[in-house]
Amino acid sequence: MKLKSIAGLALAAGMLFSCAEKKEEVSKTDPYEAQFIEVAENGKMEFKVEEFGDVDILRYEIPGFDELTLKEKKLVYYLTQAGLSGRDIMWDQNYRHNLTIRKALENVYVNYEGDKTSDDWKAFEEYLKMVWVSNGIHHHNSNDKLKPAFSKAYLESLLTDTNTTLQGEALEVIFNDKDNKKVNKKDGVDNVLVSAVNFYGPDITNADVEEFYKTAYKGPEGRPIEAGLNSKLVRENGKLVEKVWKSGGMYGEAIDKIIYWLEKAKGVAENEKQAKTLGLLIEYYKTGSLDTWDQYCISWATSTEGNIDWINGFIEVYNDPKGYRGSYETIVQVKDVDMSKKMAVLSENAQWFEDNSPLIDSHKKKNVVGVSYKSINVAGEAGDASPKTPIGVNLPNNNWIRQEHGSKSVSLANIINAYGQNGGSGRLKEFVHDDEELQLELKYGKLADKLHTSLHEVIGHASGQINPGIGQPKETLKNYASTLEEGRADLVGLYYLMDPKLKELGLVEDTEGVGKAAYDGYIRNGLMTQLVRLKLGDDVEEDHMVNRQWVSAWVFEKGQKDNVIEKVTRDGKTYYDIKDYVKLRELFGELLRETQRIKSEGDFEAARALVEGYGIKVDQKIHAEVLKRNEQFKANPNGGFVNPVLVPDMDATANEITDIKIKQPAAFDNQMLYYSKNYSFLSDRK
Repeated sequence: MKLKSIAGLALAAGMLFSCAEKKEEVSKTDPYEAQFIEVAENGKMEFKVEEFGDVDILRYEIPGFDELTLKEKKLVYYLTQAGLSGRDIMWDQNYRHNLTIRKALENVYVNYEGDKTSDDWKAFEEYLKMVWVSNGIHHHNSNDKLKPAFSKAYLESLLTDTNTTLQGEALEVIFNDKDNKKVNKKDGVDNVLVSAVNFYGPDITNADVEEFYKTAYKGPEGRPIEAGLNSKLVRENGKLVEKVWKSGGMYGEAIDKIIYWLEKAKGVAENEKQAKTLGLLIEYYKTGSLDTWDQYCISWATSTEGNIDWINGFIEVYNDPKGYRGSYETIVQVKDVDMSKKMAVLSENAQWFEDNSPLIDSHKKKNVVGVSYKSINVAGEAGDASPKTPIGVNLPNNNWIRQEHGSKSVSLANIINAYGQNGGSGRLKEFVHDDEELQLELKYGKLADKLHTSLHEVIGHASGQINPGIGQPKETLKNYASTLEEGRADLVGLYYLMDPKLKELGLVEDTEGVGKAAYDGYIRNGLMTQLVRLKLGDDVEEDHMVNRQWVSAWVFEKGQKDNVIEKVTRDGKTYYDIKDYVKLRELFGELLRETQRIKSEGDFEAARALVEGYGIKVDQKIHAEVLKRNEQFKANPNGGFVNPVLVPDMDATANEITDIKIKQPAAFDNQMLYYSKNYSFLSDRK
């Protein structure tokens, strides 16, 4: 599971903007060749690359990389190359025409020699950049199809001028109403049939999926595999079959490249356990066996030594309306040693948090196993993690592995830092209720966000257990499983952020101050500020945004009789003022207890009532007001990243790597074109 959005951090907290002392110097070269910025002699870097649409594109640094040994640097480099080799898998998973469309749009972008000052060309550029940041033609948050602000006739003229071929459905779908939603989890529709995501054949229905997995192999009794995780379900000759993503199977061309680099990584592993783990990952990619995937996940979760780690595979199921299929994702990690030591205290006390939670006793784990927590610095990302990245991750996702063998939680420190370098405190001042709330946020907001992320990942996702005989949440809670799980983890964090135990553990000095800042920020974001990411009239659909709204709206409603949270109107503007933080904590605990009950008992109807009743629909009057109030601010509500480029120094005689240097990319478009040239291992697909 991942904490996928910075919204609670970026929208709630006051942030500083850091500029380089030397301007970027970009040479005019082949657009497909990597270009870099000149970083000032004092090491300061300009974090912001550019902005377009509703997105700011940022850079991030890799603290500690220069202190690694050459062997460790090689490991990072090989793992990064393995990740990028599968980049196009994510594009094809998102939509069947994405690769064809991207290839055509990029060819136009590079080769067009006509008027580049016109409004139509500027609209084309912005459309392509939004396609890049979304890994396809559907928006990375809303799942809505991106709407070009240029005509079909204009695109056809560009195609002609650049001798580019784009025709048939791949051309028409850019402008028509077909496949408007990548993922549609709304109640009352055939979620599979109306979702454009390329996890299922175009004629596959909800009923087909449910019928297929009634009899499909599910693994050993009590230790189920993540059925369907690495395959596409299609109908062939009237029969439902899985097209497995493996070497020699679907996506085999790219997977063979991934395997090539993983083999190199295995050769420079830091220790035997790490090498064994990489070997299992290689075997999984070769065979497609989900039993091997489970063996790999166990080995990975229990491999905690070393400075380098990774996430690699078909992992998160948010993009599957039925919650089976994993999107391709990689994150390469360098340990932040100092911060990891400070935060490991949560892992060491995981059982205390479980024992003292407000859950029903039978829903508590009697033995919370091996929850490891690290603060890490990202060294490279691809697939579902790039350009849009999470800020925290807890894996593996398989419940029985987490219960028996534990899990790993990471906080992406350098990503959080990069977000913190972009923007300003104006939005915060606009939406806080009063100066007391502002000062609490300025003083404690960053720590509160960091602690909530840690509690969410380390304690939240590791807590609770499913009742014997109850199926996995994707089977019982179906399209509500992901948002229920993210909300449950959020609630664990919220409940404990006001607990004196955090001070006892040395994590905070002022529990009350940190807790108040956290509660203020969560309610403010859940009920108002996250709405800046939606178009007026849209429902909330992204799982993390949905969970923030249903948590916030539920406690607001239930606290009305005691005036726990007061809705205030002043000078025509709406604010939310928390009147009783202690009672609010009790409400968070009450909702946590109920959410765990829903998961433990597989109560689909209660899940539907909670999510549909509180998490989906938006107060249109509030939404219009929030959008109007937000117009004055420069920083965009969404962020994406370019990756630093790892450049090997080679000994020409021995053909060996002698060092690896970090270089910062000059531009977003250049990195996207460079990736297309160097990491496109899949043919165009339908």
